[in-house]
Amino acid sequence: MTRTATIPAIFFPAVHELAVFDGDGPRPQFLLDTEKLKVIVVGLEPGQQIPAHPESLAVYYFLAGEGIMTVDDEVLAVTAGARPSSPRPAPARMRATSRLTFLAAKTGAA
Repeated sequence: MTRTATIPAIFFPAVHELAVFDGDGPRPQFLLDTEKLKVIVVGLEPGQQIPAHPESLAVYYFLAGEGIMTVDDEVLAVTAGARPSSPRPAPARMRATSRLTFLAAKTGAA
């Protein structure tokens, strides 16, 4: 007989309030951290950045602020409501031009 695990629903009524802004740099907060899927909320102060890093398949959603995101070599101006992604794993980097809050959902394997 196959056993299945039941994972309770997770609800965040105001996910943007979970972002941590730190003058020393990004402090991503995990909303979900499983073997197959990771979801984080990130707050960046103006001028802070996340350097280029190899990426698993990922989808981003910007909640507030403005910034510049580079996926592969494509430079994107991002604002609240933007949802950049790539159809395949691609290196990504980001720089905030104002206080910036975003979500990132990534497959577990890089």
